[in-house]
Amino acid sequence: MSKKKWIVSGIAVVAVAAAGYFSFGGHDAKADKTITVGRMTTTKQDDIVWDAVSKKAKDEYGITVKYKNFTDYSQPNKALTSGDIDVNAFQHYAFLNAYNKKNKTDIKAVGDTIITPIHLYSTQYKSVSEYQDGDTIVVPNDPSNESRALKLLKYAGLIEVKDGQELVTVKDITKNPKNLKIKELPADQTARTINDVQGAVVNTNYALSANLSLDKSIFAEPLNKDSKEWVNLIATNAKDKNKKIIKELVKAYQSDDVKKAIEKAYNNVSLPAFDRSFN
Repeated sequence: MSKKKWIVSGIAVVAVAAAGYFSFGGHDAKADKTITVGRMTTTKQDDIVWDAVSKKAKDEYGITVKYKNFTDYSQPNKALTSGDIDVNAFQHYAFLNAYNKKNKTDIKAVGDTIITPIHLYSTQYKSVSEYQDGDTIVVPNDPSNESRALKLLKYAGLIEVKDGQELVTVKDITKNPKNLKIKELPADQTARTINDVQGAVVNTNYALSANLSLDKSIFAEPLNKDSKEWVNLIATNAKDKNKKIIKELVKAYQSDDVKKAIEKAYNNVSLPAFDRSFN
């Protein structure tokens, strides 16, 4: 074989080997630079924050962030375990823990995002002290958000619930001095009932989507040592939790630029949780 042919042949071998490396178990640069995030249907405030995350991820780490939005709380974790998305960002710790336990999944939190105190809204009353015997209050019906709503009503002094339980339901109400009727509905429907009942505990994303003004809020969830379970998070499958691209996405989210975007977009309705201690 001539020297020229040997060189050409050698180059071809190297090229084939390189192609094999990048295709099988190697470092696929193009794939590694794209990450898909599952979210619930977003508000304009959410989009402002995630636009800031996308920009930071691209500028600092060369990552292209893509999104897949869902309309029901049961969907983003299913999409994660099936491999349709790489991470999701829609749930708090209580929801994730309950989901893992019920579905025997191993989804892990990889970074805190925001905390959004929920509110009791009413178009009929200005204060919780105005509630009358037999009034109706609507709460979300999924396990974690129902528990959170009932504890909110406890903090408001309207009911008492069993102590020492991770999640509570209406069956765990121990005192209800005003005989309030607690009506359970899907979380995305609670805001729609606001004019038909005396109160509704509404998750903030749905309140924003329904243009439910904070001036209709008559009680806000306090932030204290019990609030950690309500911190929202970025989650992924356990097998992927140490991937570099996921860690970089978390760093992008937990940056000063995104913190400023959160504070500006949500105007204190949602707060950065990654720089806050809950005592």
